[in-house]
Amino acid sequence: MNGESRNETSLVYSYLELRRIIGLLGILFPFILALGALIFFSTGPQSSVSAYYHTGMRDVFVGILFAIGFFLLTYRGYERSDNRAGNLCCIFAIGVALFPCTPDVGATNTDQIIGYFHLAFAALFFLTLIYFSLRLFTKTDPDKPPSSRKIQRNRVYKVCGYAMLICILLIAVYIILPDSVASAFEPLNPIYWLEALAVLFFGISWFTKGEAILKDEE
Repeated sequence: MNGESRNETSLVYSYLELRRIIGLLGILFPFILALGALIFFSTGPQSSVSAYYHTGMRDVFVGILFAIGFFLLTYRGYERSDNRAGNLCCIFAIGVALFPCTPDVGATNTDQIIGYFHLAFAALFFLTLIYFSLRLFTKTDPDKPPSSRKIQRNRVYKVCGYAMLICILLIAVYIILPDSVASAFEPLNPIYWLEALAVLFFGISWFTKGEAILKDEE
């Protein structure tokens, strides 16, 4: 193997490792927040993943989102559309971190306005992640047939993408429910679980893209 081939192989492994890191952060994110708040601050379950910003886990919440944003910014795919999506996803992730959700108690008018920005950034963040899973990750080299493992990975990407989409739609439905109906589900913290599932599927999709599972056979 000549120097150029070694450099190319090293670059490929670096990209795979980057995708695995992004995926791992996504998979662990909701669990780190919930367990950290419980163990270190004796804080119980919150109404949403974003609500952990208003707990002792604020710095962890912001730090992980900035880390995900940084890794997405450095992500480089095969085409410009991959790079642009990564850059946009970075902006949206940082927007989620810098514009916290509206506090459940004692929210001011300013808090509510900032909360609207949070919802917008969060929606755009997940929509971009869905685009990654359904459109970018499923692309196949037109010059050669996809391997059996690539076909399997594509199935994972599609399941994760549609699962994220369903979670986001269910959150939207819950938000617009009449208070009399939504209050019946409130003790179950549905937004937290739907957000946690969406983030989990995001992590699985990227973890698979890094070939941590279903890796092509040598």
